[in-house]
Amino acid sequence: MAIDSKLVIELRNRTSAGMVDCKQALEEAGGDMDKAIEILKKKGSIKAAKKAAERTASEGLLATYLHHNKKLAAIVELACETDFVARNEAFIALANDLALQVAAMDPMYVSPEAIPADAVEKKKQEFMAEMADDKKPEDIKMKIIEGKLNKWYTEVCLTKQNFIKDDTKVIEQLISELSGTIGEKIMVTRFQRMQMAAHATNAC
Repeated sequence: MAIDSKLVIELRNRTSAGMVDCKQALEEAGGDMDKAIEILKKKGSIKAAKKAAERTASEGLLATYLHHNKKLAAIVELACETDFVARNEAFIALANDLALQVAAMDPMYVSPEAIPADAVEKKKQEFMAEMADDKKPEDIKMKIIEGKLNKWYTEVCLTKQNFIKDDTKVIEQLISELSGTIGEKIMVTRFQRMQMAAHATNAC
């Protein structure tokens, strides 16, 4: 059966296993998430992924994007484990694409994990207030709120955004795919976006 890429990403987020391993596990499990996790455990993919997650990404590069009008710019720090990978053409291309992504989509955070807990709680309270008069059961309301939070993450988190050059892929998927191909930990550590403010002119 065809596996939705969002399911693959969800399994990747829950287990830290490689994208290819997650896809194969879901195919073997017929799309069942819990069964796929068990398959990954039996294959040792989760254990290997945890070891990979413990590795340090202390090398990397800074990629920049400057819009043609010279009034919008972005800079992204993309980290990897070795200087050799930092000079890899695919790694450099990804970094440049991420700088373009930041300039175009204006994310606020690298990932959901980077959002302050109080900001997440504030947004959650907003969604709860919106549903205060809803007569649905509490467990259903909480699932809806969780869905709203996930949608909010796609708006404010770089790794959760759809790639502007290919909206069938999510940024974290691009990073995971390259990480799996190269065999090193790759992660966005920070970014900055700057735009010239529009200044009002006084009439003479």
